[in-house]
Amino acid sequence: MWLPIWPIKRTEMNEIALANRAADWRRLKALVLDSVSSPITKRVYNLGLDEFFAWFAQEPRAGFTKATVSAWRVALEARGLGSVSINVRITAVRKLAVEAADNGLLAPELAAGITRVKGAKSIGVRVGNWLSVQQAQRLLNAPDVTTKKGLRDRAMLAILLGCGLRRSEVAALTLKHIQQRDNRWCIVDLVGKHGRVRTIPIPTWVKVAIDTWTEPAGITEGHVLRPVKRGDQVDGERMTEKVVWQLLQPYAATAGVPGIAPHDLDYAACGIIDGPAPSCAGPRAESLSRSSCSWAMRRCKRRSATSVRNRIWFMRPRMRSS
Repeated sequence: MWLPIWPIKRTEMNEIALANRAADWRRLKALVLDSVSSPITKRVYNLGLDEFFAWFAQEPRAGFTKATVSAWRVALEARGLGSVSINVRITAVRKLAVEAADNGLLAPELAAGITRVKGAKSIGVRVGNWLSVQQAQRLLNAPDVTTKKGLRDRAMLAILLGCGLRRSEVAALTLKHIQQRDNRWCIVDLVGKHGRVRTIPIPTWVKVAIDTWTEPAGITEGHVLRPVKRGDQVDGERMTEKVVWQLLQPYAATAGVPGIAPHDLDYAACGIIDGPAPSCAGPRAESLSRSSCSWAMRRCKRRSATSVRNRIWFMRPRMRSS
């Protein structure tokens, strides 16, 4: 396996030097991964770069150039990948070119050309998946609340449905985050994606579900969600975000909504308001007013008022029928 590196010190701009893959490929990939802080971005970039190099080694190519990266994009489109998946992989390769140029491993002219490779176009907006209020109720009732594991899982589902958190935020949630503001419970100063800090109101039924879990589990500080081992014993300091995704799948199948992911529950969070369980949708969402969107933005993780308003708009027929 060989990785083509452009010889900057040479004057012949049509010659390619080769570097041993075992050492230099790891070095180049490390340059890219060390330049990002998010562990999720590191994982995605790592997979994208590995895919690119495996594709590059399949047959002789001209080198690490704009034409090569454009051919890589065409190969990704031929695989039927979505625009987001393609653009993430292209972004990782662009980052590779920039880091290689900054460290003297690639000619700046080549790096500039690679960074100009266009990604896949995204035409239209996906509405995504969401749950009706009845489906949310069935999902919330799926865990066996006679066990500590069931109480924990119901609290997890309540947080996802009622607060619209990401699964990483659910796993990182601590009792210190849960505080009262203006006589109502909130998740205060939660650090989310890209280090963004926000405060989310907690519906009463979500707070009840959390308390019903933490009291019998004896949790008074630290992370809200903990591992529960055999024998229904709480053991461990916290759950991982991957476990949050895995726990959701069987309950989604039981509730009749298989394939629902944690981020899909954010759609339901925009329409469920403070009340007895998720048995009613939010009347504030009916008017599409500025106050309703502001309220929904505090609960949902999106920053754009337009995206929140679109979600509320799509949910209106479902809320009327419920």
